[in-house]
Amino acid sequence: MGLGFLSLNLSRLGLWASVVIFIISLFKILHLLLRRQKLARALDSFPGPPTHWLLGHAHEIQQTGSLDKVVSWAHQFPHAHALWLGQFIGFLNIYEPDYAKAVYSRGDPKAPDVYDFLLRWIGKGLLVLDGPKWFQHRKLLTPGFHYDVLKPYVAVFAESTRAMLDKWEKKARQDKSFDIFCDVGHMALDTLMKCTFGKGNSGLDDRDSDYYLAVSDLTLLTQQRIESFQYHNDFIYWLTPHGRRFLKACQIAHNHTDHIIRKRKAALQNEKEQERIQQRRHLDFLDILLGARDESGITLSDADLRAEVDTFMFEGHDTTTSGISWFLYCMALYPEHQERCRDEVREILGDKDSFQWDDLGKMTYLTMCIKESFRLYPPVPQVFRQLNKPVTFVDGRSLPAGSLVSLHIYALHRNSSVWPDPEVFDPLRFSPENMTGRHPFAFIPFSAGPRNCIGQQFAMNETKVVTALCLLRFEFSLDPTRLPIKLPQLVLRSRNGIHLHLKPLVSQSGN
Repeated sequence: MGLGFLSLNLSRLGLWASVVIFIISLFKILHLLLRRQKLARALDSFPGPPTHWLLGHAHEIQQTGSLDKVVSWAHQFPHAHALWLGQFIGFLNIYEPDYAKAVYSRGDPKAPDVYDFLLRWIGKGLLVLDGPKWFQHRKLLTPGFHYDVLKPYVAVFAESTRAMLDKWEKKARQDKSFDIFCDVGHMALDTLMKCTFGKGNSGLDDRDSDYYLAVSDLTLLTQQRIESFQYHNDFIYWLTPHGRRFLKACQIAHNHTDHIIRKRKAALQNEKEQERIQQRRHLDFLDILLGARDESGITLSDADLRAEVDTFMFEGHDTTTSGISWFLYCMALYPEHQERCRDEVREILGDKDSFQWDDLGKMTYLTMCIKESFRLYPPVPQVFRQLNKPVTFVDGRSLPAGSLVSLHIYALHRNSSVWPDPEVFDPLRFSPENMTGRHPFAFIPFSAGPRNCIGQQFAMNETKVVTALCLLRFEFSLDPTRLPIKLPQLVLRSRNGIHLHLKPLVSQSGN
């Protein structure tokens, strides 16, 4: 009888559990349907390409060539169009300067429907924070990118670059093309570790290399999750092989950043190290974080500290890797511009052993070529916001608060109504006379407005030094059998790498 009673109770418990799950699922479905109705109503004024009954536009976004597909939609639907990832997440996809200004000149938060996918990895750092806490952290970190802090980094950029170039000398002797993307990534990570996290002069160790591979995995998995509506639910995602792979890569990334923080905290217990830091006129990024206090004198929590380190570790090397790699591809594709850049940097270097801070401002043609490559191949091709108040655009159409907005930087930079012959590589677009009168939101490789990239000056300086030294050491040419296939993966990568032929040049002044 006891067993029968227990069996009956278990049966009833199972029935109640099923009812509860059914009710919760019903409420979840109802919530999704109501939200979809609200988003659809908001996007009514913005026609767009036909949607799949289940996948929305996701099936086209996931295909090779999706970036150029959006450019073709931009021709068909001026200013903006609705973009659906599945049936429950709908964005207004914008690619016109006035539309971009209407949203991105404000301080609207990042769209949680996208950026929440990053929280398990980078936590609530500057990238995803909102409101007073975002402002507090932004104000706190800005001194880490002061002119006087960036100045001595020129020598560090050069040191890490030369180590990469020495590696390329050996590869170039094999007289065949090779993928430069991974080497540039390791160089950018090495530079970041030395400049902002106090790493010594040694190169990357196994822990650093594991971190680089983990970030590559995390960006791929995050992009796939954004584009795959079936992975949007956390409960379902963590049960899938993709989700488990994401968590494993997260653990590797977190072990790396925890090691950096522990190492610096231990060093700060040393009196000589404390004196050295106090004597410096400006503190580096990690010094600022460790010494930060709010108005009440409270330091950053361990979670806040790791979130900012994780955020800058990712943003500080991955975007730069993309920008430099695609620039070198452009130089290989357009040898006449490559030669003109090389002549300029040779003249600037003269008889000196290395570039100085003041030399960076003299690299006018190189800078124009860098900007033109950023126009055609923006390191971050798409960013997202959620409106915290209504917006009305220049043509009278509007969106209510709560709407989701995608700024498609890649399509904006190839918008033919903004850029004549947008597919042509023309650095003179960025000459002073041609930039006069251009819309300030026509070219935004580092996003725009109050939430633009805090490290953009760091990134531009590094790109100038690295590319100048590359052009002094090698002549770059294409491998026509292995042309890159553009792949958005949070940053702009290539599905098959960026394979170039490198021809060593006669050494110039030790470079």
